[in-house]
Amino acid sequence: MGSSTETEGGPTGGQWFPPQWPDRIRALARGEITPPEPRRSATVLLLRDTAEGPEVFLLRRKLSMAFAGGAYAYPGGGVDPRDRAPLAWAGPGPAGWARRLGVDEATAQSVVCAAVRETFEEAGVLLAGTTADDIVADTTGDDWEADRLALVSRDVSFAEFLERRSLVVRDDLLGGWARWITPEFEERRYDTWFFVAVLPQGQRSRNASTEADHAEWVAPATALAGYDAGQLLMMPPTVATLRALLPHADAAAALRAAADRDLTPVLARARMEDGRVVLSWPGHEEFERAVAATETATDTAAATASDTADTAAHGEDTP
Repeated sequence: MGSSTETEGGPTGGQWFPPQWPDRIRALARGEITPPEPRRSATVLLLRDTAEGPEVFLLRRKLSMAFAGGAYAYPGGGVDPRDRAPLAWAGPGPAGWARRLGVDEATAQSVVCAAVRETFEEAGVLLAGTTADDIVADTTGDDWEADRLALVSRDVSFAEFLERRSLVVRDDLLGGWARWITPEFEERRYDTWFFVAVLPQGQRSRNASTEADHAEWVAPATALAGYDAGQLLMMPPTVATLRALLPHADAAAALRAAADRDLTPVLARARMEDGRVVLSWPGHEEFERAVAATETATDTAAATASDTADTAAHGEDTP
């Protein structure tokens, strides 16, 4: 497209765009990369209300992190195999979430469990209660911290933690918001479901993540202004999900809106066009980028590369 931004690794605004991506995009187009299977993961847009409107909890990933170092993101992480263990549910449960997420019940359970577990591990916020009608009011004590650390170290599973404390997962407090899959040329790939949730009354968030060096509550519009100015580094899914929060006057409105959100996975595509490799995220034109093709490529090779990229781009969106 004529609107594509020409780049050799530099982001536009605060878009996270690793310097190795152009070479890997070209390698994918030449058929030299076998895309790794994406790992299932979950992340939560934790919301709270203020007099000026809703705010979202963001973590800044440490620069030393191999994936998205220095970028702002939400609490979240990969699915633990033990997230499939039986749990007590207060809301839709695996069957309801399977219908909402478009996956089987075992996958739905593991993804939702990971969302709740990772929010506790990385933000100290626990979406659970003793019954379906209440929610834990405070998780700041030493005993809670010991449990959180045991979860982080994988000494205990989330199911074991909940059972010992006689808690049920308040999955009714979650709303499905989006699903993004890491581009096929990336070395570390994730199939990530994004959820929204409202900070429970009485609970306090904090940076409890070993992968982040800073945490803050910020209005979505403020975070996006920082991104547009190049002051806050973010990945396309973070930017897109923040933009989707803008129409909502409060956290409850965003949570209600989640029921109608499209969860079709967004997967970046790479194609050859006019001697350039164009990277795009379908439905999100603002992130489109173009990188120069190799100087030694012939027209025939370019055409072959285009077919290869097209085939890779239109493959399965789920593992």
